[in-house]
Amino acid sequence: MTDNNYAVRVEDVHKSFGATAALRGVTFDAEPGEVLGILGPNGAGKTTMVNILSTLVRPDSGHATVAGHDVVADAPGVRASIMLTGQYAALDEALTGEENLVMFGRLMGLRKRAAKARAGELIAEFDLEHAAGRRVSTYSGGMRRRIDIACGLVVRPEVVFLDEPTTGLDPRSRQGVWDLVANLQGMGITTLLTTQYLEEADALSDRIIVIDHGKVIAEGTADELKARTGGSYCEVVPLDLKRLPDVVTALGPLLSRGFDRASIAGADRIAVPAPDGAKTLAEALRRLDFAGIELVDIALRRPSLDDVFLSLTGHISDPAADAEPQRQAVAS
Repeated sequence: MTDNNYAVRVEDVHKSFGATAALRGVTFDAEPGEVLGILGPNGAGKTTMVNILSTLVRPDSGHATVAGHDVVADAPGVRASIMLTGQYAALDEALTGEENLVMFGRLMGLRKRAAKARAGELIAEFDLEHAAGRRVSTYSGGMRRRIDIACGLVVRPEVVFLDEPTTGLDPRSRQGVWDLVANLQGMGITTLLTTQYLEEADALSDRIIVIDHGKVIAEGTADELKARTGGSYCEVVPLDLKRLPDVVTALGPLLSRGFDRASIAGADRIAVPAPDGAKTLAEALRRLDFAGIELVDIALRRPSLDDVFLSLTGHISDPAADAEPQRQAVAS
């Protein structure tokens, strides 16, 4: 496929800031109408990649096109084809929501009447009728994000870049942004979504690329990435942790051949491979009941993107998180 067949195409892009290599040979593509999640921790290179694709930063080397336009040779063509929403809304807080929309329309070349009409359409589409006449300085975080995205859609773009758009938002506002991403996809607009939130990438993305230390270390659908960490497993938590050795004995053949009994020291649960899904769960429960072992919990689980991220990068997805992860003896 040629560059014109892709909404976004990136080939071997490098970028350094002084002695710090932000991107080290990044390659990926996005097809028209696709939602591509770009997942990685702080400092992974996600925002640098978005800044290059939106022509805010020039790459040191490599090749990148957006909507068929080269980000270096045809930067004006790129800018005319995209919408960029960063972590913080770029709005005039002294103006009302409607006035911001009209202003953006005028800046994009619309006549006054057309800009006002388009503002009205977007206010209705983004469910902002109740706030259209209020100053943006009075808006909640979620409302600011909605009006910010609406401003970027005054003239329909071919590609939208959402750079960590839900950072700092409460759960309800985050859900509102998720709904907006679904709307963009329904309009056939390609969306590149950078995020640290694994559940966000899982819920919204057609495909995901994982960036760490300036490199793409994995890509695929959420299910394909989860499959890399193994299949389903049965998690067993006994009421009395002193009985973990008895749990191991009772589960016996269900545990993998190389299971190390020493790994249960300090653990609070046992994870058992479940190739037969619910049948494995039922068999584990039968064996534990026969052994008289009381349980706090037993459940069939699938790998999550958290598991994928940890296995790929060796650290959790949110470096600011201070919760100690549960210790677990994994029978794999």
